Amino acid sequence: MRSLFILAVSVVACFSFSFAQKGGDSLRLIQLSGVVVSSDSLEQMPYATVFDKTVGRGTIADYFGFFSVVVQPGDTILFRYFGHHESSFIVPDTLTDDRYSMIHMMVKDTTLNYLPMVTVYPWPSRADFARAFIEMDPYDDAFRQAQKKLSGESLAFIASKVGSDGSISYGYAINQQNTRLYTMGQSPVNNLMNPFAWASFLQAWRSGQLGKQ
Repeated sequence: MRSLFILAVSVVACFSFSFAQKGGDSLRLIQLSGVVVSSDSLEQMPYATVFDKTVGRGTIADYFGFFSVVVQPGDTILFRYFGHHESSFIVPDTLTDDRYSMIHMMVKDTTLNYLPMVTVYPWPSRADFARAFIEMDPYDDAFRQAQKKLSGESLAFIASKVGSDGSISYGYAINQQNTRLYTMGQSPVNNLMNPFAWASFLQAWRSGQLGKQ
């Protein structure tokens, strides 16, 4: 009877130890980081989807294809990117470190090259298309439109609407900034009370410069 009791206690202890060891492995977390690249060109794949199928969560790679996600040993990671085949990666259960880095390559889906071409038209309805078709000038193609936009008359008209070039605008901005710094903490300068400004105005008026402008 005593031997049976010792045997039962031993079995329960072994079962508890194996269960605790298994639970400890399942709760072990690993920081999985890496870069997603294309297998043919080795270019980074920005904003690729990295999804942990085992736990149902994931992340999105950044602009350079870099990603970082917390996983567990044995998790299945799915990689998705438009124009490429979906691929998977199983986190090894033999890892001894809590960090793992990788470079994941994805194969391009060549079947997309055989899909029919989709043309997007600027008309929201058939009625708008019919009106545009009737009013269309068949001889005014894109090249002739570009010639009209770059003609001497068009460029002169645009130049007349532009106040100044970049250097003049920069100098005006610097002068405005210097004026604000000069009058900081004081009332802004009012040229209506400035005798020198009035003298310059009267001199220009008498010489006829205002009339010429």
